[in-house]
Amino acid sequence: MNITKLFILRPVATTLLTAAIALAGIVAFVLLPVAPLPQVDFPAIFVQVALPGANPDTMASTIATPLEKSLSQIAGVAEITSSSTSGSTNISMLFDLDRDINGAARDVMAGINAARVNLPSGLPTNPIYRKFNAADAPILILSMTSKTLRAGEVYDAASTIVAQKLSQIDGVGQVTIGGSSLPAVRIELNPPSLNRYGISIESVRSVINANNVNRPKGFFANNRYHWQIMNNDQAMTAADYRNLIITYNNGNPVRLSDVAEVKDGVEDSRRLGISDGHRAIILIVSRQPNANIIETVERIKQSLPQITASIPPAINLKVVMDRTPTIKGSLFEVEISLLISTILVVMVVFVFLREGNATFIPSVVVPVSILGTFGVMFLLGYSLNNLSLMALTISTGFVVDDAIVILENISRYIEQGLKPIEAAMRGAKEVTFTVISISISLVAVFVPLLLMGGLVGRMFREFSVVLSVAILVSLVISLTTTPMLCARILKKPEHLSPKEESKLIRFLKKIDLLGN
Repeated sequence: MNITKLFILRPVATTLLTAAIALAGIVAFVLLPVAPLPQVDFPAIFVQVALPGANPDTMASTIATPLEKSLSQIAGVAEITSSSTSGSTNISMLFDLDRDINGAARDVMAGINAARVNLPSGLPTNPIYRKFNAADAPILILSMTSKTLRAGEVYDAASTIVAQKLSQIDGVGQVTIGGSSLPAVRIELNPPSLNRYGISIESVRSVINANNVNRPKGFFANNRYHWQIMNNDQAMTAADYRNLIITYNNGNPVRLSDVAEVKDGVEDSRRLGISDGHRAIILIVSRQPNANIIETVERIKQSLPQITASIPPAINLKVVMDRTPTIKGSLFEVEISLLISTILVVMVVFVFLREGNATFIPSVVVPVSILGTFGVMFLLGYSLNNLSLMALTISTGFVVDDAIVILENISRYIEQGLKPIEAAMRGAKEVTFTVISISISLVAVFVPLLLMGGLVGRMFREFSVVLSVAILVSLVISLTTTPMLCARILKKPEHLSPKEESKLIRFLKKIDLLGN
């Protein structure tokens, strides 16, 4: 059975098929996301819990222990470690490599909900968790500084305005804020003063809570009208707290300012961010999975003027770290290497074939095979990264093999006097099995790399798949486009005298590269 005969006799259909593969590859190249490394879902999840004011022992016993007991029951957990500091507990969970990260995340959320009844009731926020990805490094870091506003006020603008607007940008997955915390009133009790008045710390806490609740006030009503009493009992600044009456001593009120120092501050005074030597609020931006890093950063930069206009003028918002220049530079160098390798392959083919028409055929096969690989990469959800482009660079030497085998066998029959179409049918039929076996053997070489386990195997899986796909696409092109081009382009070579030969051919014969 001659599977290439149909393509040789239908040159228009074969040309359209080749053009469709190339066009699909061009469109896929434009749509493929850009990343430094392949997207690898490493099965690791981190859980974080905050309880301001609690010491490490309290965090370990009341928060870390109940969560560990609940999370350890999840299937596929390989290791759980926790660390507790003042006001914070972090739990790291490593799963088996074959564990689906999305399923593990759902199980972790269920485990947190199951442990919620055993956690302290005074937690300001629920425990949060996040998945770990080796390629999920921050793509952009912004800083917010101000010479007149306090750190808490700048942090408030960052969390309520800037972070919200950044999260709405297409491609942005998470915005983490650091360098300070939200504004708060800090009350530092004076123990000698408390002892002098006979006041306990619990009494102070109860008074503060009782006078900082926004409760309904009721209403006045008669037969015709209804008046709602509106008043806010919440204290928002240090001045509102200083005059709170804690107790009475000999008929004289003891106010909070008599037993404590009350001042405006932030929730956590141990957080500090520095940018260019100035106190700063840091915003760390991460991308969504499979989002194009370069396009996402460009969209963020285009939105910065609008975001800057929505915050107080005293705040300076600027970019302090951008990963796109290094990614662009790295990918550009790999793309240049890919282009150079393609040109070198075509030049080597020309050196040994000595014919422009014959050289044109592999010069078509190599780019179309690479473009077709882009289309398959898009369907598989891959990205343009250093490993995938490196695989394409290596494949330039492999994708031309099948075309050269078919081209050489067809050229042999044409030199023997057969017509090009007949030579193409006979020559392609003879080497079809050989070409298929060559391609399958090349793909088999990369099977161990494809089946490699562990994190390294996951990182190089995209490399091996892209290289294998490029070889298989070149096989399809070699069995369809190459015989058709040989039947339409190749001609019986003319025997030229040494004077009629080109200078390049005479030079190559002179250095005995081609022989006489």
